[in-house]
Amino acid sequence: MNMPRIIFLFSVIFILLGIVAYVATGSQHPTALIPAALGILLAGAGAFSLKSLKHGGHAAATLGLLGFFGTAKSLLKLPALLAGGPLERPTATATQAIMALLCLMFVALCVKSFIDARKARTQS
Repeated sequence: MNMPRIIFLFSVIFILLGIVAYVATGSQHPTALIPAALGILLAGAGAFSLKSLKHGGHAAATLGLLGFFGTAKSLLKLPALLAGGPLERPTATATQAIMALLCLMFVALCVKSFIDARKARTQS
């Protein structure tokens, strides 16, 4: 598992998510760009991981955790969104839910990478 590549892949996904969300809101809500900001920060952590995989990977995982905790509340609104129920800002809810799920997947991949790295160290 090439962790820097995964970090960069998720950074691009988050940047695209932010741009799509911003356009979907009619380019009127700059907060829709929050996923893009996370993507830019992840790209920085990815660049750092090329120099120091351990520290850059941990920085990226921390950003992923912060992103998840900041958006996890939206997962509670997901059933109402999928059922077409009344929501104040459905685009924001959808974007936050997607971001929460992506962050959770990213953190899981980071943890797996950390476990694999530890196993590799103990075997050598």
